[in-house]
Amino acid sequence: MALHLGDTAPDFSATTTEGNINFHEWMDGKWVVFFSHPADFTPVCTTELGATSKLHEEFAKRNVHPIAISVDPIEKHKSWINDINETQNTTVNFPIVADDNRSVSMLYDMIHPNASATATVRSVFIIGPDKKVKLMITYPASTGRNFNEILRVIDSLQLTANYSVATPANWEYGQDCIIVPAVSNEEAKEKFPKGFTEIKPYLRTTPQPNLN
Repeated sequence: MALHLGDTAPDFSATTTEGNINFHEWMDGKWVVFFSHPADFTPVCTTELGATSKLHEEFAKRNVHPIAISVDPIEKHKSWINDINETQNTTVNFPIVADDNRSVSMLYDMIHPNASATATVRSVFIIGPDKKVKLMITYPASTGRNFNEILRVIDSLQLTANYSVATPANWEYGQDCIIVPAVSNEEAKEKFPKGFTEIKPYLRTTPQPNLN
């Protein structure tokens, strides 16, 4: 059954390159980026896991745990990590789930039969500390993911979870936000002491509220 935004991310137990985990316990109140890769020892996946490792500090300062998955066994994962570290000049610093029976991949609808009957597509799930699915993106096997975009989306999700704002097209951290329509102008004056600009009654911008 397909997952939807706002659903509770399914729990599972699995073997990973960092030991056995129970997913919900492993989350430990943090945000999670759960992403699948079609297969070990493949070129695009090698660059993606290298890119994720290099962003360790960026994920950490956002209170985010990355975790990857493919349908390969744990021995193959561990061997592949050596190649990732060597070719991408990094050290893999997050767990990779071994899903050789495809149980977790099926649970998260990561196998799309019209793309491949066995390998996962490039799925991304961003899951909040409340264990709810906040975002889903699916890429084909031929297209590597933009992990800077994933960081950008996390910034937006964390901001909008705490303030009555939305982020406009191409928003980057530090730029103006949009006040949600449910907030009246009178309320906006209280909620956003930096002020706001009314372009249209439904389109009001304000400086990012969590910055000094």
